[in-house]
Amino acid sequence: MTTDFSKKIDILSEFFSLYREDKQIEDFIEFNDVGLPLAWLSSEGLCEINEDGKKYVAETWEVFLLTVGIAKDEGFENLDEVMAQASIGSWPGDK
Repeated sequence: MTTDFSKKIDILSEFFSLYREDKQIEDFIEFNDVGLPLAWLSSEGLCEINEDGKKYVAETWEVFLLTVGIAKDEGFENLDEVMAQASIGSWPGDK
């Protein structure tokens, strides 16, 4: 089972909201300069994502999982579940 598209939107949106200013992940944020804001806008009800936009979000999702050390999407419900399985030692921005 993989993560439902609407959950990907919510998870990426929350991540973007919480960590977009974090210098430790600046490269990730800059590389995903379309997918992350698009997920956030959609999550906030400010836009609907067309097929082209879904490709950006899907790519961002895959890069996100790899960035936090998750090799396989096993179906996440929220950012906390992703964080619990992340193998990056400490979460970006944690003090």
